Amino acid sequence: MLEISGLTVRFGGITALDDVGFAVAPGEMTGLIGPNGAGKTTLFNCLTRRCVPTAGALRYLGTDLLAVRPDLLARLGIARTFQNLGLFTRMSVRDNVLVGAHHRARAGFVAASLFLPPVRAEERRLRTQVDGLLERLDLVDIADHPAAGLPFGTLKRIELARALAAGPRLLLLDEPVNGLSHGEVGAFAELLAGLRVDFDLTVVVVEHHMGFVMGLCDRVVCLEFGRVIADGTPDEVQRDPAVIEAYLGTAA
Repeated sequence: MLEISGLTVRFGGITALDDVGFAVAPGEMTGLIGPNGAGKTTLFNCLTRRCVPTAGALRYLGTDLLAVRPDLLARLGIARTFQNLGLFTRMSVRDNVLVGAHHRARAGFVAASLFLPPVRAEERRLRTQVDGLLERLDLVDIADHPAAGLPFGTLKRIELARALAAGPRLLLLDEPVNGLSHGEVGAFAELLAGLRVDFDLTVVVVEHHMGFVMGLCDRVVCLEFGRVIADGTPDEVQRDPAVIEAYLGTAA
């Protein structure tokens, strides 16, 4: 589904990614790990066209992503969450999730401005779909509550719901359980495992919580200083001497 080859990103004299390459098969969940500054989020930003690579190629289902406008990526079936939550705090939970479905609306500017009957029907359809997501992610009781002031774990689920509202085939999750308690991490992992099956998702997840990554992912790719130093099953990567030295560490 996703092919990354020779991906290089330089910011002045700093090389954030250096000839990175790996592939993700349909239906696979791939974990992307590594120390802070290893280039994980930069890679996500390249995939979603927030960052222009210096060299390399990105292909999604055979399509050259570097030739696609950033605003059209959602229509291809790519959605992401962010390391720092990007919710609209004054909007309701339901409206935050509806933002994710925006690209699936077909009404033009004039029709939407006049709120014509086809626009009202389309909005009802999208709201019905979003309400289904709110129920699936246990957000129905707070659907009309502003996003501001809600618990952090709830905000993470809202952002996940917004990404799912886009109807993705490839879901990119940037540190989805960062800041969650031990119990919340377990609940989020269980939720994500179910959503992966229900929505037939291919997932790439950046995360520092090794229990979450190793227990959920089919494959793990480890970056250090912008380079891939390991790529394999969770067991293989956990035993890799380079990964232990660079990231996982050894017993004192």
